[in-house]
Amino acid sequence: MLWVDLTIRSDEDAAILREVFHFHDLTIEDCVSERVDPARIDDYGDFLFLIIQALSNYQPEVELEPVEVDFYLGANYVVSCHREPIAAIDRFRERCLRDERHLRGTPDWVLHGLVDAIIDEYLPIVDAVDDTIDRLEEEILDTPDTRLMRHIMLAKRNALRIRRATVPQREIMLRLSRGEFPKFIRPETALYYRDIFDHLMRIEYLIESVRDLADGALNTYLSVVSNRLNQIMKVLTAAAAIFLPMTLIAGIYGMNFPSRGVWPPYESDWGFAAVVGAMIVIAAALLAYFRFRDWI
Repeated sequence: MLWVDLTIRSDEDAAILREVFHFHDLTIEDCVSERVDPARIDDYGDFLFLIIQALSNYQPEVELEPVEVDFYLGANYVVSCHREPIAAIDRFRERCLRDERHLRGTPDWVLHGLVDAIIDEYLPIVDAVDDTIDRLEEEILDTPDTRLMRHIMLAKRNALRIRRATVPQREIMLRLSRGEFPKFIRPETALYYRDIFDHLMRIEYLIESVRDLADGALNTYLSVVSNRLNQIMKVLTAAAAIFLPMTLIAGIYGMNFPSRGVWPPYESDWGFAAVVGAMIVIAAALLAYFRFRDWI
């Protein structure tokens, strides 16, 4: 039983895959490529080739970036390849160093341990995204800000990234658990792949709930912003309604016409005070009426 873990970033790093194991060139191309391919499984007769996406290092302000992990499963070996360090694989290696029984089994058992360690990283990330959305909702109700809009959309994208990684891997675990590859997966080990399938089903269910929460947070943000805008428009409208009759009176008395027939007369000593007093009375009456109707 042999497990080889490789960090591959170039064709030179992949030489061992080509010269020692003689793997198919198409699989080596996937290992060397910088793009992150969706999860899949291929049967090449002498070995199985699997692509799994690992997630780690979640930060609320940063978009999740999955890391591709390629696995080769043969009759007596497992080869894992990745471009970046994978914390789950490192922890599985430490468990193997503490307890060698993890490597005394068959290759399908070791592959299960590696994949299970990677999938176990998903659930804490889902919980972290859920906590992020809850915190954003509280901030929205306290102080709605445009930056919160960006954080909500980022949380939605992270939830979508997790779902895109989960769904195809769920199908792979289902194929491994139902005996589709009896040459490489023993019946007694297939049961453990079924357990990984159940974990992915649970993650998919939770991530759908998280996406609904993100949509709810977005709707809450839009509602709070709309309510604040309505309050501002209400105040501005009330102010305009109060000053409109005052502007009308000032406009009428500001016309350059003879004072005959106009009350109070332009030449009177008390005319200006009377007009200003009338304006104040009208403004106070309108303000009292708006208060009575609870408009402001």
